[in-house]
Amino acid sequence: MYCIKETFVESNSYIMKRKAEARLQKWIHSKSRKPLIIRGARQVGKSTLVRHFAEANNLTLHEINLERHTRLADLFKSFDTRRILEDLEFIIQKGSILEKGGILFLDEIQAVPSAIQALRYFYEDFPDLPVVAAGSLLEIILSKHSFSMPVGRIEYLFLNPMTFEEVLEAFGQHDLIKLLLEYTLDRSFPESAHNRLLELQRKYFITGGMPEAVARFVETSSFEEVSEVQAAILETYRDDFAKYATKSALLRLHKILDYVPGAVGEKFKYVNVDNQEQARELKTALELLVKARLIHLAFHTDASGPPLKANINRKIFKPFFLDCGLMNFICGVRNISLEQLTNRKFVNEGKIAEQFIAQHLIAIEKSNISPDLHYWLREAKSANAEVDFLIQFGQEILPVEVKSGQSGSLKSLHQFALRKNASRAIRFDLNKPSLQIVQPSVRTKEKSVTVNFDLLSLPLYFVEQIFRFV
Repeated sequence: MYCIKETFVESNSYIMKRKAEARLQKWIHSKSRKPLIIRGARQVGKSTLVRHFAEANNLTLHEINLERHTRLADLFKSFDTRRILEDLEFIIQKGSILEKGGILFLDEIQAVPSAIQALRYFYEDFPDLPVVAAGSLLEIILSKHSFSMPVGRIEYLFLNPMTFEEVLEAFGQHDLIKLLLEYTLDRSFPESAHNRLLELQRKYFITGGMPEAVARFVETSSFEEVSEVQAAILETYRDDFAKYATKSALLRLHKILDYVPGAVGEKFKYVNVDNQEQARELKTALELLVKARLIHLAFHTDASGPPLKANINRKIFKPFFLDCGLMNFICGVRNISLEQLTNRKFVNEGKIAEQFIAQHLIAIEKSNISPDLHYWLREAKSANAEVDFLIQFGQEILPVEVKSGQSGSLKSLHQFALRKNASRAIRFDLNKPSLQIVQPSVRTKEKSVTVNFDLLSLPLYFVEQIFRFV
């Protein structure tokens, strides 16, 4: 039986992603296993994840990078799986791919779109052969071709940047991880642990969760080195755009990419990107970046009941970036020292906090489902209100407010609780965990009304444990 190693691998070549490895472990043992496509932006660690998984489980990895072998397009179009495997064996030169204990890995599968279609035939012809594919920009590639994904014949694993807890593991903070996993609200939270976690959380704001950036910081403890990695990653993204866009479209992609990190958490208006551009053209560029999974959108919903997605307004949304480290790099937070990080307060602290929560709400979703973000907005002449996020827990809709400090008004949360009869709410801030009953007085047109709800207050770094608490 295959068994994942439980020890952390501290090396520049691999930074552990516990959730993704657990998903692969479940997949490899499934009796109904289908070819698996790992989806995610470039540089989030898709290829490295597969290689490490094969090594940790003593699997023979038959890997081929299809970007280097685009001539195989016609071969995959034949859908003759035996012929395809035979040809691949001569390229890979590791013996029979069908031999027990092997795994076929088709990397950069977007470079040969016909290989995506061929996956269904691997499933039908060789159900015992584990087949993994990884690719970036898959939605963009598929939009340029007439075929669709082989629905019902493949599985997905969505890979995101490393979470805060995964980075804690990379930093060797095992005692803090144990505390996060085991803490219950009936206990006091240790002050010293809280201070350490806040300091590490602040480091995460700068390093982000891109595996190479994290590995560089583990090795050097230098934000300057991290900035070099982040610059290279962003240039890779820009190079990708050049492959799939015309010159005019490329300029719009760059405008959106440069605009969103500074507009995280704000209601999106195309005119703010460039008032000389048509909204229709900018919308196309934004949609491409969403498809590339570099940008995520949170849509407004009236939250009248579950499911949240049934009542969204796709014309009202706010953007979030792939990673808070890359976001801060684009905003100009670069090459700072550890001392500066401790003593300096950034003008976009609120946006950073909201970005941090957004990318973790995405990451803690089931890894085989493309995640959605939702929020609530009420626009009125004298009583605007906005709840940063809404999450659905069973049949209950929970409002989530995010604060970058230890205090702040919760007027919007109070309005939501009144109008939607919410019995529970969540606040993320820099305070230690607590649970309290709040009874604010909310002003309506006619009178003041007292609302009553439970407020779960958690520090930002507890976001991955949110469903355990609720």
